[in-house]
Amino acid sequence: MSSAGKDRPGSRALYSTIFEHETRPGFIFDVVLLVAILTSIALVMVESVPRFADSHGALLRTLEWSLTVAFTAEYGLRLYCHPRPMVYARSFFGVVDLLAILPTYIAAFVPGTQALVVVRTLRLLRIFRVLKLAQFVHQAEDLRTALRASLPKITVFVIAVLSMTTISGSLLYLIEGPENGFANIPESVYWAIVTLTTVGYGDISPATPLGKFFASIIMVMGYGVIAVPTGIVSAEIARAPRRAPVGGQACAECGSENHTLGAKFCCECGAGLED
Repeated sequence: MSSAGKDRPGSRALYSTIFEHETRPGFIFDVVLLVAILTSIALVMVESVPRFADSHGALLRTLEWSLTVAFTAEYGLRLYCHPRPMVYARSFFGVVDLLAILPTYIAAFVPGTQALVVVRTLRLLRIFRVLKLAQFVHQAEDLRTALRASLPKITVFVIAVLSMTTISGSLLYLIEGPENGFANIPESVYWAIVTLTTVGYGDISPATPLGKFFASIIMVMGYGVIAVPTGIVSAEIARAPRRAPVGGQACAECGSENHTLGAKFCCECGAGLED
């Protein structure tokens, strides 16, 4: 462990419990953490129901504050025992852990922001580690890479769709007119978007034979609108290189995680990984 880590009494055992899920204490810690997160989310949802808030509001707030204090202590312990605290603080889970505790404190000064506590749902992603599904994290990375590679093609496609809906809406405005609910071009474009995406709210609909014929064409085109971006992303995912399966061990020297399954040394710093 780094010199900073050595100066902290018991930091290695604490790190093993908090960050490593393959040990029994680490597994128990993660399971308890997940239960606490689910409980916290449930409390916020129940508190939003007026009859529960009126009858059990004080109890719900007490439980929520208790969990927030526990999460705050957990976040502090993660910073304390991590060999590189700022690396953890800037990581995805580090940012999520911080955002998960801020809403309760903000709600004390800005009423109504308590609902933001649902951001703790993102912390449930740790279940991939608890269930030894860490390789799914890499699959998510492949999906993100595919979406990024697809962005230029999807951008062109979205521009084409927006142009199509603008033209379609304008034509329906000319065909139907205000007397049939198409009061102006923006509302007509809204109708075109709803129709092209196959949502079909039905709050505006054509009444003339020509308008219905034109609407039918847009509805059929809507199926293509759904299929095109799906095909673009699917093609990029198919091009993604195959990754080796990963385990859940964390490096005690640098804090890196998700090493290749069976790895003996850290892929970042080269330190030995404990069995």
